[in-house]
Amino acid sequence: MHGATALIEIGAVILSLGLLGAVSARFGISPIPLYLLAGLAFGKGGILPLATSEEFTATGAEIGVILLLFTLGLEYTAPELVGTLRHNAVAGVVDLVLNAAPGVATALLLGWGPVAAVALGGVTYVTSSGITAKVLADLQWLGNREVPVVLSLLVFEDLTMAVYLPILTALLAGVGLVAGLTTLAIAAATITVILVIALRFGRYVEKFVASPNEEVLLLKALGLTVLVAGVAQLLQVSAAVGAFLVGIALSGPLAHTARELLSPLRDLFAAVFFVFFGLHTDPGSLPPMLGVAVLLAFVSILTKIATGWWAARRAGVSSLGRARAGLALTPRGEFNIVIAGLAVAAGLNKQIGPLAAAYVLVLAVAGPILARSLEPLNRWRNRRRGTPAADAPPPAAPGAAAAADAGPDELRMPV
Repeated sequence: MHGATALIEIGAVILSLGLLGAVSARFGISPIPLYLLAGLAFGKGGILPLATSEEFTATGAEIGVILLLFTLGLEYTAPELVGTLRHNAVAGVVDLVLNAAPGVATALLLGWGPVAAVALGGVTYVTSSGITAKVLADLQWLGNREVPVVLSLLVFEDLTMAVYLPILTALLAGVGLVAGLTTLAIAAATITVILVIALRFGRYVEKFVASPNEEVLLLKALGLTVLVAGVAQLLQVSAAVGAFLVGIALSGPLAHTARELLSPLRDLFAAVFFVFFGLHTDPGSLPPMLGVAVLLAFVSILTKIATGWWAARRAGVSSLGRARAGLALTPRGEFNIVIAGLAVAAGLNKQIGPLAAAYVLVLAVAGPILARSLEPLNRWRNRRRGTPAADAPPPAAPGAAAAADAGPDELRMPV
């Protein structure tokens, strides 16, 4: 009976996602806010909490983020990754300083202490790679000229997390300097190994994954991606970074075929990820911290827009592309909740959890809505210029230039 109940719940969840997706398509809005609200309704403290399918949704959520970042990695080659990271290193530092500052300042103003300030600074700093990847795909922005800038900042943030999380864990646990440095060294070594394999030995990875049989190719690509992501996470590195670098290692026709085969799985598990986030947010814990969270979210939207605008401007992107870059970076999600969870589990401050949950929920809903709000402006501007709509670019070859950014005199190309 327990198995039957779990199947009923899983089926009901997936069917509900399909219905919500149909509603979002009907009204031309992003499905992400609807998925999040559905999770709130059926999670802890919700209308009808799910009883037996929690393990499935937890695992599905992790796979969703992994596949989102893997398919993003397929869009670009290893030389493009190195070039954009090198070109946008300064922007990555600006992103860190500008967006960690609101969290640090809030914790200090509330009197929570320096360790809480380090934790809340991480919460406000890092963008949700999963939600941003979904927004880029839904709005057909993947071929736009600003996207390499956005991706380089996301990768920079995830690599920063590989350094930040061991430090935060050491601070929360009060462990010695040697133990903290050891954890940090393991994380750095893991990133280096994965990056070197992706950059230097990508052709061998391609040979290993390649197969004329689509079923075999699907199983190899999915298995390798999840395996590398799991190893990366075990060694204190973001699973998203591992998955992204596996995608980078694949290129050409193989990447195109892998993307087509894995896209349906990506869409399914990505939807589960957003529901899972809502399931683990207790609606009753949000109101006391909602005011602070909304104010902090508003400031964070401004700082992320400023970051994306400045970084895209350095890359020579048009004003509309700069706005797209900034808004694509505004959502918060998986990492932010993990950071807050670490702080709460360590007994640092119980208010950090509800504040982070409310803050992330506001930005996870507002980010996709604000990004989509640019599309009417984009179409209006194109009608005035008499150019084709930039929000519907033609399919681009992996890692190749795609089309005009927003006008006839600009080309979308990797930065």
